[in-house]
Amino acid sequence: MRIVDIAVKRPVAVSMFTFAVLLFGMVSLGRLSVNLLPDLSYPTLTIRTDYDGAAPAEIEQLVSKPIEEAIGVVKGVRKVTSTSRAGQSDVVLSFAWGTDMDFASLEVREKLDVLQLPLDIEKPRLLRFNPSLDPVIKLGLTAQTENAALPVAEMKRLRLYAEQQVKRALESVEGVAAVRVGGGLENEIHILIDQQKASQLSIPITTIIDRVSAENINAAGGRIDNAAQAFLVRTLNQFESLSDIENLYIGRFEGRNIQLKDVANVESAYKDRDVVTRFNGFEGVEIAIYKEGDANAVSVAEKVAARLNEVQNNLPSNYTLSEIYDQSVFIKQAIDNVKSAAVMGGILAMLVLYLFLKDFWATVIISVSIPVSVIATFNLMYANDISLNMMSLGGIALAVGLLVDNSIVVLENIDRHKKHKQALNVDDADALAASQGTKEVSGAIVASTLTTMAVFVPLIFVEGIAGQLFRDQALTVSFALAASLVVALTLIPAMAHKKKKQQLDHEDVFTTDAPQPPTSTLGKVAYYLTWPVRMVFKFVFVFLPAALVTLVIGAWHVASKCLNVVFKPVLWLFNKAFDVLAVGYEKLLKISLKARVLVIGVAVALSAGAVTLIPKLGMELIPTLSQGEFTVEVTLPAGSPLSRTDAIINELAAIAVMPISIVAPTNSSSVEVGANTDTNSNTTQVLRTYTMSGTGSLISAAPNQGGDHWGKLNIVMKPGASEQDMNNVKTALRDHLALKPQVQATFSEPELFSFASPIQVEVSGYDLNQLQQYGDAIATKLASYPNFADVTTSIRDGNPELKIAFHHAKLARLELDAATVSELIAAKVGGRVATQYSVEDRKVDVLVRTFENQRNNIASVRAIVVNPGSAQPIPLSAVADVYMSVGPSEITRVGQQRVALVSANLAQGKLDEAVAVANKVLNETQLPLSLNASVTGQSEDMQNSFRSLQFALALAVFMVYLVMASQFESLLHPLLILFAVPLAGAGSVYGLWLTGTPLNVVVFIGLIMLCGIVVNNAIVLVDRINQLRRQGMEKQLAIIDAAKTRLRPIVMTTLTTILGLLPMAFGLGEGAEIRTPMAITVIYGLLFASLLTLILLPVLYSLFDTKNISLTADANDQVRDDAQLGNNKSLQEGGAV
Repeated sequence: MRIVDIAVKRPVAVSMFTFAVLLFGMVSLGRLSVNLLPDLSYPTLTIRTDYDGAAPAEIEQLVSKPIEEAIGVVKGVRKVTSTSRAGQSDVVLSFAWGTDMDFASLEVREKLDVLQLPLDIEKPRLLRFNPSLDPVIKLGLTAQTENAALPVAEMKRLRLYAEQQVKRALESVEGVAAVRVGGGLENEIHILIDQQKASQLSIPITTIIDRVSAENINAAGGRIDNAAQAFLVRTLNQFESLSDIENLYIGRFEGRNIQLKDVANVESAYKDRDVVTRFNGFEGVEIAIYKEGDANAVSVAEKVAARLNEVQNNLPSNYTLSEIYDQSVFIKQAIDNVKSAAVMGGILAMLVLYLFLKDFWATVIISVSIPVSVIATFNLMYANDISLNMMSLGGIALAVGLLVDNSIVVLENIDRHKKHKQALNVDDADALAASQGTKEVSGAIVASTLTTMAVFVPLIFVEGIAGQLFRDQALTVSFALAASLVVALTLIPAMAHKKKKQQLDHEDVFTTDAPQPPTSTLGKVAYYLTWPVRMVFKFVFVFLPAALVTLVIGAWHVASKCLNVVFKPVLWLFNKAFDVLAVGYEKLLKISLKARVLVIGVAVALSAGAVTLIPKLGMELIPTLSQGEFTVEVTLPAGSPLSRTDAIINELAAIAVMPISIVAPTNSSSVEVGANTDTNSNTTQVLRTYTMSGTGSLISAAPNQGGDHWGKLNIVMKPGASEQDMNNVKTALRDHLALKPQVQATFSEPELFSFASPIQVEVSGYDLNQLQQYGDAIATKLASYPNFADVTTSIRDGNPELKIAFHHAKLARLELDAATVSELIAAKVGGRVATQYSVEDRKVDVLVRTFENQRNNIASVRAIVVNPGSAQPIPLSAVADVYMSVGPSEITRVGQQRVALVSANLAQGKLDEAVAVANKVLNETQLPLSLNASVTGQSEDMQNSFRSLQFALALAVFMVYLVMASQFESLLHPLLILFAVPLAGAGSVYGLWLTGTPLNVVVFIGLIMLCGIVVNNAIVLVDRINQLRRQGMEKQLAIIDAAKTRLRPIVMTTLTTILGLLPMAFGLGEGAEIRTPMAITVIYGLLFASLLTLILLPVLYSLFDTKNISLTADANDQVRDDAQLGNNKSLQEGGAV
């Protein structure tokens, strides 16, 4: 290869190119964004439509069904699910993975634009789910008062301060996309109409709304031009105070002007609450900060923290602004852990190299490939817009052990050639050895690198979350391996052929005689005048660099000597152990070549044993990331007021912060938050709690969240808390919830990958009563099994509905119509925002409706006058039937068919076991012919992902075969090498079984990676056998000789890869749940396959390879050289000395 010759002949050029790559790599590293996960494009869209006051049945018929029919023809839609509940419709579109979601969004918007919905329904909103759209930081603003409950005025001031001061200060921070404020009380002007007075004065509420809206306006009146001056004309009529609103003239009665205050009260109040937020039990205002899509989460958090310091300095003394969530903390910890695992793996790999090479300089030569390859990878990551995240950094950590493999093979072969040339007294032996030694193995290392990189090509075809999640990792590993290949073919031979110099480069500066001073007078004057300047230059550019170089070289030699002294006993012990291994391996290999059938039988038996263990491993989709916190979502019966939801959530928060030893089930409806938690010398392991009752500042597309009857409790454990501490808190909360049968609760940990519950049973039909009956029956059966926890069903008794059925004949006799009366009822009961009232630069809504005591019960609604302005007032009860009933809480549809969803979390066991139990329950349940039931949820995602991963695994093996067949120009040898793949799979299964790790997407990705890694040793071995046979050696001798000479590099590369991954396998630190299964899979698979490959592959080669290999042109030269040497001892020893 010409690139090798160039590298050997022009080492300075190679060095300069390397420095340039390092420089640009460090620049690229500084510009890479830092995120927790890759940019995941979830293939889901949610169409959310609000229809205030509408019941689920009306929402289904008027909103959900028309939307489903309209968007069902959008290209790529795989599944349509709708949830219709009081006041809101959510239609969720699931697309095929890989769909361009920007284009899909445009197509969906086009369909929605032409859709005709009733006029009083708000325009549908399109929401996209993406983990990066979650807030990066959440803050809590609370006020300290003497009473636990804040007064209304204080809550309004708190909300106003959050909007006016905190929000505005944070919105201007670079990288912040939005700041949303939730909780507290929002200002609103209420005009409360006395229905009886208004009726007596013949002033309908609609007239009042129109008058308030029309009067509150400033308008431009044009321009007046005269000879002296020009004037702008303005009409000023905006309300400037509440008295302006009270004194508004709204009509005349019997010749007298009627003002608004005659029939209504005007007061400064607050909007109906849709959320209550509490921080450690104290009510306050939540401030959620969202970052821009491509912004660096860690950088944004740092800038926000700097701005918050300024905000804190100006905070009123009784206000407290605390941080309740910061995603950047977990990101930094997770990424720091990956970095430390990579560094530790690199150090362990270098230690192995030193033990094998016994030479400090040789170890440095090979170790250089790690930092150079990693930094070069940053260039390619920046060019391909890959961020620094857990997956990309995990790819670098995985690659650390692999990066030195090529360099080891190259340097070991160069050293072997160097000994060979020196024994023959060849001129310029070092340069020839570096060139020929690298060229000899270049084909093998190119093939081994390509096989490792080729396995990542099938990941393009992996569907589901796995494909998107591991794309960054696949690319990063490929980039690092490609860089390591270039380093092995250029930098390693360039460094390896350099001799140790007998004198230093700067030594002649000190040994050369000083020049004689000039003899002329002018020359002497100039000489002595410039002497200080020359001395300064000489000190800066000669003595100082020489001193630094001497210090570095001296430190180098000292470190080398110290390492030799420290590691001398270790090296002696290691060499003895390896010599024993080499002798034992040679004997075992010779025995194995005689008992070939037995060896193959043992290998088949071990592989079969692994197959029998697979069902015992269990399966799951993706491991849950433990962030030291969990969430409890609580759903009360539909129609429950917000205050009731808040009370329940507050109770749970109080239970959570109590020490476990004193928590006992209680029927008390209220528990004091902030109670002493140091009873019996026990302290709580809960760091903080955050509760939200109602919808709040959610930008979530999850259709099951929101409403006055829904709330969530977020519990963050202390840094030192264990998994058992978290489980104890969960148990205490579940025990308390067991006493409240009408409250449904779902426990979850931070979920980054899936909407669905682990287990979800879909019961489909049309009759809601039947669906509810059988859904409850299945939920009860599931709850009886220990596998399940938090079993809930989607169909429950819903909002109590006050239904008004008009008598159209009576309406017609009174010259009324249903639409006009319905509008009147809506204005009187729900109210209507007539205009906005200006307070400084803020706008406050002005809401018009009747007095509360005239609309808060059935009798008041029946007494609503439906013909205001008429001489004879007629109540609603005269023209309509008004009665109470209860409808469903929500109506869920999948594929345009009604379903009842029974959801459950896993209490114990694996996901596949739970699916089996759920299917058993369904088989035992006798469903009527009109109903069908199936198990979905994460199990469905798991099966789809596993199917595509199995296909990718098979495709990866085929890609490896293609690369090897091209390299060896043989169809048989690649097949022999591929025997390492099932052995690696067997080793991985044994490793997973020993460590109790279930099969999941991460394990499958590890297996795919393993296909490319595990064949590398076999490629090097077969390549060497073929080389020896081409040189004229007999097959049996070639097998034994190649196995002996390649034992050292094979063991070396295996150990460096395994030790490079070892820190990740221990599963320490944040985000380890994602890294550990992959590391375990690769380590055990590689170890098992390498041990068996050293025995099985030579046996298979001797058994199946019957082809005669012709001698190469230089075979005779090689034989002649060996004859001159007298023996081939140096070839057999291997290793660099």
